[in-house]
Order: sequence, then structure tokens, then C-alpha cells
Amino acid sequence: MPGTAVIIVAAGRGHRFGAEMPKQFLRAGGAPLIRHAVAAFISHASVDVVLPVIHPDDAEIVAEALDGLDVMAPVAGGAARQDSVRNGLEALASMAPDIVLVHDAARPLVAHDMIDRVLEGLGAHPGVIPALQVVDTLKRADAAGVIADTVSRDGLWRAQTPQGFRYDALLQAHRAAAGQELTDDAAVMEAAGHKVGVVAGDDANLKVTTPEDLGKVERMMADSTGKAGHGGIRVGNGFDVHKLGPGDHVTLCGIDIAHDQGLIGHSDADVALHALCDAIFGALGDGDIGSHFPPSDEQWRGAPSDRFLAYACARMRDRGFELGNADITIICERPKIGPHRDAMRARIAEVASTELSRVSVKATTTEKLGFTGRGEGIAAQASVLLVSEN
Repeated sequence: MPGTAVIIVAAGRGHRFGAEMPKQFLRAGGAPLIRHAVAAFISHASVDVVLPVIHPDDAEIVAEALDGLDVMAPVAGGAARQDSVRNGLEALASMAPDIVLVHDAARPLVAHDMIDRVLEGLGAHPGVIPALQVVDTLKRADAAGVIADTVSRDGLWRAQTPQGFRYDALLQAHRAAAGQELTDDAAVMEAAGHKVGVVAGDDANLKVTTPEDLGKVERMMADSTGKAGHGGIRVGNGFDVHKLGPGDHVTLCGIDIAHDQGLIGHSDADVALHALCDAIFGALGDGDIGSHFPPSDEQWRGAPSDRFLAYACARMRDRGFELGNADITIICERPKIGPHRDAMRARIAEVASTELSRVSVKATTTEKLGFTGRGEGIAAQASVLLVSEN
């Protein structure tokens, strides 16, 4: 029999958020909010089973969002949150766990140490909630938006989840509270006469209610992955030059452009893709293009540089990153880049398996100054943003 069960409340419609789908299925950090929440409990050593409670219309999207995670088959929620939790508790009755934690699916950043505090608190109380002390001055305003009075903040707390309880006590309290309108499970326990304890909450344990909240969660996820050493965001830049010599075309960004000269190099001398590859390798801390494709190696003689880009992107994904965006600037007097820009962007997007909107190709001249101004060669520089999949 499980000692600790978790109910993930995910049946809400999220009308205040205003999105096309319920907010718990919106994505942050590369995954739906509900997946982050569920994964936090599955990975906790004291949790035995996790039960999602969902709206029946969301069965398909829940299956996709939680694919591969070890959860119980979801049960249908009710008209209100209180009904949904009661349905979840009844579904656990045959297991009769000792402890149940109830958590909002729209709180994706629940930390293990906060779960620990809740579980430890249940040694002294039949129910425990994490909460944050109110530190701001509180005002009560009338219907016209005029302050009516100042409310004392002494003893006031902002409740969070997961809220933890002795399973039997919470089940009986919910059965007794059927038909009442209570805002959280602590209130259900209070109505049944139980004393509920408070432990320290976590500012990062944000409940996503507005689009602004979703942006905050995205930023916190990026910060936390960076601090953990995984590197949530990486930036790289690359620069390359090739001489012009005999030939009838140049290859830039994987596109052959008719010209009265050609670019000289061991491969196809695609200076733009070489700069882009170096930007990706640089962001990964993975050397440069010459270390991966040495000019001394005959197998790369005349090779198309889009092979190099495909390889760089594969290494990027092996490290857990996706291309946030790429910005390439080609520096030359001739040939004119403008007529070929769209084809160049499309080719890069195709090879990199990314969206066209993430790729920018620009061109500039040096006002006939320097080797590019004299038509002796073409230069290119590139910048990339890599974003962690996690």
C-alpha cells in the first residue's frame, strides 16, 4: 500500500488566463506546466503514486503532456476544485495511503525541500500547508476604487500547494463539506474542526494565473538551469573569411550564386555556413569548425558545408539545446545578396530543422575599404542563441 499519494488538480479551465487551452497545458521551459509539476513529485523519494484529476475533455492533451511519466490513470474532476479533489480522494480509497498531498497543476516550480517541509510538518499536525507571510500593506477599497480602510497584516499568510494531510482525515472532511464552497483543502479541514499547520513556502512556487506569470516562470526556469550548470541559454558567435579566385559561382548559406569568381577553400568555402557552425560550436564550448573538419583531411575536400551545419546542429541537440535564433551577416561588395536572401534563410532553416522565423541573413559592404572592398574575398559573421530543451 502506498504511504504517500499526490493528487494533481488539473481540471480547471483557466478562464482568467485567456488562452485557447487551459493554462496547465501551456508550455514553459520546453514542456507543459503540468508535466513539470508531476515530474517534481515522481522524482521525490517519499512519493509513491501520483494521480492527475482532469476535465474529461482534456484526456487526449493530458496523455500527450504526461507521456512517459509513471502516473495513475487520470480521474475526472468536478464542477469546482473542491469537487475535483474529493473525486481524487475517493479514487484513492482502495489504496488507503497514509498521507495525501494536493497540488495545483499550474504550479510547475515546486521544490523537493518544500515537499520535505510539508511531510515533516505532518508529524505534528493532521494537515500542513506551505505559505508565505504577507509583507505588503493591505488596503480594502470600495466599489468606486477608494480606500475604505487599512487591513492589519499581522498573522496573515499566502497559502500555496502542495498541501499535505492525513488521508483519512481529509477524505472524511471533504465528504462532510460536500455542498459548501471552500477555497482550499486547508479550509475543508478547518471546517471539520482540524488544526492545520503552516510551514515556509517558496517565492518560486508561483501559480500561473496570467500571461505575466508564465513569463516569470520561463525566466526562473532559465535561471535555475543555468545555475545548475546545464546552461539554460547559450550565446555564440563566429567569423570566417575566404579568398576569391577563379570560378563561375560562390556558395553562400548553401545556395549557389552565379559570379565571375569563386571562393577558395578546402570544402565548398561557404563562408557564411562556416561562421554559423563556429557560432554553434562556440556556444557549446566545443572547439571550432577546423577541429571537427580539419583542412588536412581529404574526405572534406569540396564537401558541401551544409553537412557541417547538420553535424553542428546534431551536436547541439545531443547536448540538450535547440536553436533559439541565428543571425548571419555576409560582408562583400559583390555578388548582391538581397535577391538570394529568402532562399538562404530557407536552406539554413531546412538543414537546422528549425523555423524560418528563427533565421536571419543580412549583407553589408565595407564601402570599398579593405580586402572585401577590393573584391579579394568575402567575410561573414554569425551569432546564435541556443536554448535548453529542459
